[in-house]
Amino acid sequence: MSTLRIFGCLIGIMGLFTTFLVYRGARWNKSNFILLAMLNLSLITITINPNILNVLRDALSLQTAYRGRIIALLIVSNIFLLFYILFTKLRLDRIHFQFDRLVRSLGSKEVQQNLALIKCIQPAMILIPAYNEEENLKVLLPMIPRQIEGIPIGVLVVDDGSDDDSFSFAAEMNGICVVKNIINRGGGAALRLGYDILQRAGVRYCITMDADGQHRPEDIKKLLLPIIENRYDCVIGSRILGGREQSSWLRITGVYFFGRIVSILLGKKITDPSSGFRAFRMEAMASIQLHEDQYHTSELIIEAVKKGLRIDEVPITILKRGYGKSKKGKDLAYGFHFARIIIKTWWR
Repeated sequence: MSTLRIFGCLIGIMGLFTTFLVYRGARWNKSNFILLAMLNLSLITITINPNILNVLRDALSLQTAYRGRIIALLIVSNIFLLFYILFTKLRLDRIHFQFDRLVRSLGSKEVQQNLALIKCIQPAMILIPAYNEEENLKVLLPMIPRQIEGIPIGVLVVDDGSDDDSFSFAAEMNGICVVKNIINRGGGAALRLGYDILQRAGVRYCITMDADGQHRPEDIKKLLLPIIENRYDCVIGSRILGGREQSSWLRITGVYFFGRIVSILLGKKITDPSSGFRAFRMEAMASIQLHEDQYHTSELIIEAVKKGLRIDEVPITILKRGYGKSKKGKDLAYGFHFARIIIKTWWR
């Protein structure tokens, strides 16, 4: 028996013994135990009698290939690994979905239990997810208009597990609704909680904007007016159609690039798919299913177009961040994850 086979046999025996130690007693898990035990027993069997692989080698027409049995084993093991990864991913997605529903359900019940929250709900609501944005909120919140075209405007801040006093400051302001995620889950998760609250409260119009001071309150009317006039179901603020104070060349190139990609995928021109400044009718958006916790801005646009909703863009001006650092991460990493969400959302 070669050194490689002896080594493989020892690995299999050690793996089998480790599996028994890990999953005995309180940690017993039948499916995991069977799976790992079968893998280790297969490794032991193959190292003792490699001729078992001949059937697999012949089935893959690798009789004449150099190291045909090893190649056949690698092919089958990689296929098995791929299916196992997909299976694990599905399980994790199911757990994530259940956790998301639990957190949103607990948070949205505040509409019924919190009298202060009920009183500040208006027919049109500004929804602001915030994570460690206390200084920016101090500037932004007092500037938000309290009515547009005779329609009262309210504000709901969803504190996404901030470490600073974002929640306390917003809660102390007159007429500001505020709820808090216990942990930081991402802007998309914070918005989903906000949507649930606004739907339970019977809000007609919603405007989402960032808490970092980059969105101008004076642009809110541009977004909301076409919705009030029932010309569109969703209106997106576009920095490409408008302007911007400051932006890295890489990020703005990415906005143009992804705008083109999204436009091709949807058959509708979208210039700024990364804009979080938008307005929509809550009734129209009720059919939209949102899942992404981060890099989520394109998800709503793609889903809305796929559902046949009326969408338009209006020019806005993006300001430079007031205080603190961006939570979006490095440009290249952000671009990679943004592309992943675009493809994932379009495909589902």
